[in-house]
Formats: sequence, C-alpha cells, structure tokens
Amino acid sequence: MDLYRATFAGSLLLNAFAFYQSHRARNVGNPEPVTPDKKDEQGRAGNDNEGLSKLKKRFFPIYLLVNAADWLQGPYIYPIYKDEKGLSEETVALLFLTGFIAAGISASFVGALADRYGRRSACLAYCAIYTLSCATLLTNNIYILFLGRVLGGVCGTVLWSVFESWLVAEFNQLMLQDADPILSGIFSTMTTANTCVAIVAGIFAEWLVRCAGTAKAPFMASIACLSLSFVTISRYWGENYGSSNRNIAEGAGLLQQEEAAPAPATVSPLRTILRDRNILILALVSGFFEGSLFLFIFFKFPALKLSHKLAGSTEELPFGLIFAILMCSMMFGSLLYKHLSTSASPLPAQKMLTGILALASVCFFIPGHFRDERITLWCFCIFELCCGVYFPAMGSLKSKLIEDGSRASIYGILRIPLNVFVVLALSTTKEGEAHRDTVFTTCSVLLVVAAVVVHKTLT
Repeated sequence: MDLYRATFAGSLLLNAFAFYQSHRARNVGNPEPVTPDKKDEQGRAGNDNEGLSKLKKRFFPIYLLVNAADWLQGPYIYPIYKDEKGLSEETVALLFLTGFIAAGISASFVGALADRYGRRSACLAYCAIYTLSCATLLTNNIYILFLGRVLGGVCGTVLWSVFESWLVAEFNQLMLQDADPILSGIFSTMTTANTCVAIVAGIFAEWLVRCAGTAKAPFMASIACLSLSFVTISRYWGENYGSSNRNIAEGAGLLQQEEAAPAPATVSPLRTILRDRNILILALVSGFFEGSLFLFIFFKFPALKLSHKLAGSTEELPFGLIFAILMCSMMFGSLLYKHLSTSASPLPAQKMLTGILALASVCFFIPGHFRDERITLWCFCIFELCCGVYFPAMGSLKSKLIEDGSRASIYGILRIPLNVFVVLALSTTKEGEAHRDTVFTTCSVLLVVAAVVVHKTLT
C-alpha cells in the first residue's frame, strides 16, 4: 500500500506545482495603459466577459455534477460484477460488451435526435435514463443487469456528445472576439475540473463502500447527483438545436420572402464526415485512442491485481485510491495542455495529438510484457496524463472542423468506430493474462498507426 499512497502524494505535489506555475504565468507582465482609442474595445470586451461568465456559471456546475455521477461508479463497476455478484470474467466482459454495443447503435441516432428535438432535452433524458441504469444494480437478476448496461451505453453516448454540443452552440452564439483560444481554455478547464471531481469521487466512493459494506453505495450516490442535475438543467439551461430543427422553425417565417428560391439541400452528417478527410482522421483517432481507453478501464484492475499478487502482497488493492491517482495524472495532463496551448508560442493541437498517441502506445506495450507493480502503475499514470492532453486537444479540433448545425449528430457518429473496436476486443475476452497482454499489445500498435496518420495528414 505504501506504493499507492506515495504515488498519490507525489501526484498531488506535481499538480500543486503545475497550478502554481499556471497562476504565476497569468500574473506575469504589466497591464497596458488605457488610451481613448481602446475604450470602445474594452467596452466590447467587458460585455463579452459578462456573457462568457454567465455561460460558464450555467454549464460548469451541471457538467461536473453529471460527470461526478459517472466517476462515482468508475472504481467499482468491475468489482461489483466480478467480486460482489460473483460473475465470471466472460460474463463481466459480456456485460461491458452489451454496453458498448448499445453505445455504438445509439451513436447513430442519439445525436440526430438531440439536434432535432433539443440538446437540453437530451441532457434531461440522460439524467433520467442513467438513474434507471444505476438502480438496476440493486438486483442480482442477470437480465436486469444487462438492461442496465444497455441504458448505461446509451447514456455514455449522450454524455460524450450532447453536453459538449450544447456548450459549443451556446458559446458560438456569444460571437466573441478571439474565440478559438477562449474555447480551448474552456476545454482545458473542463478536463482539469473534471479530473478534480473524479479524484474526490474516487476517494468518496471508497469511503462509501467502507461505511456501507457494499459496492452498491457509490451507485446510489450517483443517483443523487443525477437527480440534482435534472432539476438544475430544467431551471437554468436554455434549449438549442441543430440545423434541421432550425430550418423548420425559420422556414415558416422566411417562406413568403423566398417563394421563388429553392431551399438548400441538407447534407447528412454521415456524408459530411465521408467528404471531409480531416473529420475522417478524427474518427480514426477517436476510435483507436478512446477505444484503447475503454479497454484500459476494463483491464487496468486485473493487470494491477496480477502484478500486486506477484509482488508477494496479500492485501486488497485500494481501488478508490488508485482511481484518484489516475485522475491526478489526467489533471496534470490537462494543465500541461493549457500551458502548451496558451504559451507565447502555442503548440498546435495536431502536434500534441501526435506526441500523446506515441507516448500512449508505449504505456500499453510495457505493462503487456513486464509484471513489475511499480512500472505497471506508473505506465497507467502516464497514459492518464495522455488522456488529460487528448480530450481538450480533440475538443478544440472538433469545435473548429464541425459546424453547429449537425454537431451533436457528427459527435455521436464519431463514437461508432470506437464502440466497434471495443466490441470486437471484448467479444474475444478470456480468463488469464495472455489475452490481456494481447489486447495491450494490439492497442499499442493501433496507437502508433494513429500517431503516424495524424503526423502525416493533420500536421
């Protein structure tokens, strides 16, 4: 246990140093004197800042609450199936597989429904459906457990596509000057704040399990977060739509003015993706990196348990503490991204993607061939650091390359390849370390391929 406590303490110190450096960098330099020519510019900036501040206050608390509901489940979704309910490795893999199949199928239509009927409505539906998913864990009925994974898979699509789509649409309505670096900063803050929530959620989940004596406790806490999110979204979020709904709403008002003019043809989100090479590359990178991440979520604890056992320890692994350690690493990655993207000579997101894809490949290869507990843990930490850079970098690229009108639809479709990848991997799951080593090696190779593709085409 000393290894995990020491690593956690080191992670906290590293993040504290990064926060200090970030705060220091913001305060360096003297403000320029105000001249009459700049008064109008400052007035516009003041209005922009006010609108941006209101958007952040509406978005961030809810975004962090819904993610807290998800993070609370993270450390115990595998243990509750494997240890508390006594299911076999193949059955647990099949449950995960069911969730990914549901996510892959729902990705083809959830975003389109959100664009058409409202992204706020989709977020409300997320809170309600995910609550039902958590409630299914109160039973040992295998059919209900599978139903819970189906609901959870659908909710995963909504969480990773619709909430961000709502934010970007609201942000674009502000029409800010120098919008790109501001939005990049928001994405970085989202990742940083999200990892802070994840750290607290991991420790809190372990405390709940220790007090309640059951792994069901974090899932009940998750229901509380989702209920509060539902109420808050209902009161404070406005609705926004994609182009299809907007065209219908605006069509009646413009009909008399445009009787002679034919309406422009609507391009389907799938056709938009297939015609745009850059978006296709994002789909490949998303499939390989995020697919590897989901496989990592499934296999990380078994890999650590094996290396822990080989180290001669008979004590139980501190799952909540390990989860908090990994989230600390992810937070450091998001702070690193913010530093690299907002420095005097910012590093393009494309180059950052190339670097972290290559580094992530190494982090999968080493644990697949070495059994040292420290090396395994630290490789996992470095991979989570890569995740902290990946998500804001990918969010920034998607916000530039994808139009608002079909944003949620395209975001959803981009998740189909990664779900297919994970389904294919989990469908072959077997007991034992040999299969896990094969998965890690395969992920390593695919991440190298993604790094080469990004380097050759996007940079």
